[in-house]
Amino acid sequence: MSSRERESRPGDGTALKKNPDSPSRLQRSPGTALHRQLYIVLRDQIMRGHFAPGAAIPTETDLESLFGVSRITVRRAVADLEAHGLVRKSPGKGTFVLPHAGGERSPATLSLMESLVRQAKDTQVSVILVESVVAPGAIALTLELGARAQAHHVVRLRSAVATPLMLTEAWTPMSLAPYITRESLLESALYEIVLRNGIRFGKVVQEISAIAADPQQARLLQVDVGSPLIQVTRLFHADDGRPAYHLTSVAVPERTRLLMEIPGDAIDSLAAGTYQHMVKLK
Repeated sequence: MSSRERESRPGDGTALKKNPDSPSRLQRSPGTALHRQLYIVLRDQIMRGHFAPGAAIPTETDLESLFGVSRITVRRAVADLEAHGLVRKSPGKGTFVLPHAGGERSPATLSLMESLVRQAKDTQVSVILVESVVAPGAIALTLELGARAQAHHVVRLRSAVATPLMLTEAWTPMSLAPYITRESLLESALYEIVLRNGIRFGKVVQEISAIAADPQQARLLQVDVGSPLIQVTRLFHADDGRPAYHLTSVAVPERTRLLMEIPGDAIDSLAAGTYQHMVKLK
């Protein structure tokens, strides 16, 4: 097979060479370590499907040459990929993408409330914190609480097959759910407890962003400090318009993705989402 033919062969790891968006140079200024940068590039290629499940990623020698890094840098990056369940090393044969890497995309057929029910059934929950405290300023403002008003504060970790999936932090006015305990949270999701108190949800305002894992998030989700996380913040309103439930979820991109289905008549509305830039535009 000629070199030209080999470079055009799909799934053999040459996407890094062919894709103009894939940098062949890593940043050498102070910041993210070289092995971490290489890990991020390879992980991105795997998650985008440039490496087919079961295909080999480039050899250590190829990666050294392509990125201009040392053998130890390559090995540390590949070790991180293996530790996160993205590849498997086969001595004497190479390093291969695991079949489940990237996962399968399920159709968006569930409503938000149905998806919350499914999530509660399919995952195991650990209650990290439950307390009734004076709501901090931003939360008090969002939930339209009075000065020094107390709210329930709940932090939970959802896992599946001993793998942490999602860390959630919730706030809800005590008037909407007077009694929330660790025991009740182990038996029911917080939104179910709120519903049992006669509240009916109306609109939900959702914000999606990316953050870097802080030390607590990294420890609970079993990732490195500074690892990228998906953050979804939802403000549930009661059917009378009152803010009822503030929920922030953070998840590891390799383990979780957010799927939404938007009706055709909502494409040109806020329901389809809008970009809110955090810099001053001209």
